[in-house]
Amino acid sequence: MEEKPKRAWEVMDQIIGSYIGMKRVELREGTSKVKGDENGADLLTLYMVENETLCVLECNDMYLRDTILTFMLAGICTTSLALTWLFWALFTNPSVEMKIREEIKSVIPEDKQNLRVFKMDEHMHKMVYLHGALCESLRLYPAVPFEYKCPVKPDVLPSGHKVNPGTRILFHLPERWISERGGVRHEPSYKFLAFNGGPRTCLGKQVAFTQMKMIAAIVIHNYEVHVMEGHPMRPSNSIIFHMKHGLKVKLTRRRL
Repeated sequence: MEEKPKRAWEVMDQIIGSYIGMKRVELREGTSKVKGDENGADLLTLYMVENETLCVLECNDMYLRDTILTFMLAGICTTSLALTWLFWALFTNPSVEMKIREEIKSVIPEDKQNLRVFKMDEHMHKMVYLHGALCESLRLYPAVPFEYKCPVKPDVLPSGHKVNPGTRILFHLPERWISERGGVRHEPSYKFLAFNGGPRTCLGKQVAFTQMKMIAAIVIHNYEVHVMEGHPMRPSNSIIFHMKHGLKVKLTRRRL
């Protein structure tokens, strides 16, 4: 068993290393898409250019490998799980789903498309209520539910409690996401830990929100989602907050 992860790691190093090498050649020869291209630049290019431009660190291959691996693997389960729990929460709260539909209609141009598909840069930032629904769903059903911190040396918390090295500190998450002005309320990471906090904040936080908002908007705007009657809803006993039996639903096309 120990040999399998070792071989897999070597394969991943080889594949990612080849992409890093190809990208260095493209940047050196000026053939890489950085700005001005309609398709934009890829994340690897942006990380290499930004870090070298700002001199934040020497953009070494190990750093780039770890960053790429994080984007490739870390967001697959967590993003899909967050959407699964969102659709379950909306099914049990139809009034919230209706408000999201109204918001989507208010921010997209009128059209007669048979199936409305949203693009990454298409009004996603205006979908405040949808953003709030995602945050609340993440608070209630965090993809990684067991979040705790340990001090490396004796310290005193703002509450006055003394903590020692090795003490596990659990956090409670906030539940209000829309400001009085109608925009998204950005809670600090020490209060909302769905994406971790501090120097270990999830690299793909904004990417994840954009992806989730795009997919959620497509499904909510175009379909009715009905959880199958009698389908058992229980979380699995895992470090990742899976639905033990998945989410069995019936999709019905909406008349737009």
